[in-house]
Amino acid sequence: MIVAEGLAKVYAGKGGSVTAVEDVSFTAHPGEIVGLLGPNGAGKTTTIRMLATLASPTRGSATIAGHDIVSDPEKVRGSIGYLTGSAGLYERLTAREVLRYFGGLHGMEAARIEARIATLADRLDLGEFLDRRCDKLSTGQKQRVAIARAVLHDPPVLFFDEPTSGLDVLAARTVMRTIREYRAEGKTILFSTHVMSEVEALCDRITVVHRGRVTASGTLDALRTQTGATTFESIFLRLIGEEDGQ
Repeated sequence: MIVAEGLAKVYAGKGGSVTAVEDVSFTAHPGEIVGLLGPNGAGKTTTIRMLATLASPTRGSATIAGHDIVSDPEKVRGSIGYLTGSAGLYERLTAREVLRYFGGLHGMEAARIEARIATLADRLDLGEFLDRRCDKLSTGQKQRVAIARAVLHDPPVLFFDEPTSGLDVLAARTVMRTIREYRAEGKTILFSTHVMSEVEALCDRITVVHRGRVTASGTLDALRTQTGATTFESIFLRLIGEEDGQ
């Protein structure tokens, strides 16, 4: 469902060009969570932005659910749900109004929008604040609304970019549980984070990105064998060229 081949992004500036991503390749299949792991500034978000058609690749190619990100961006957008650590809700609207608005943007009929809102309100426990303005919601409540917005049109591919950033333990647990549930339903999930415990808990396969490049890709067991390390922190440090304790 996700095939990225040699993706690169170079930004031009007055002081010269800056390469944010260079030759990133990986795949993700239905019913699988692929972790995109790397330190801050590694190129994870830029990679996801290219896959989501929010940024054009300088080089390389990718398809989402069979649709090319450059030649068929509208079908790509219809096939994905995108959640970040920043909810980005319209604060003057209620949660219900936000969902209705985005359902309209996706071209959904009114009856289907209402049915999906009812389903997601039950699943994500939105009922108590569904008709409350978004500026009155807690951070965790806003993130639950953002999850509902991302999956409202029932896309086959989901992007989660640092989705637990700034959340407390209970809100983060809700996000993690939801991601597992969507994997069980056969969704293809790309999960970007720098929190290693989240990768260990969720991901079927891991792609490690450092300084814009893929340094390793595989299951946790395969990466453990490759590095000779036992703890995931040690595995990660070795894969990005750092020694334990540095």
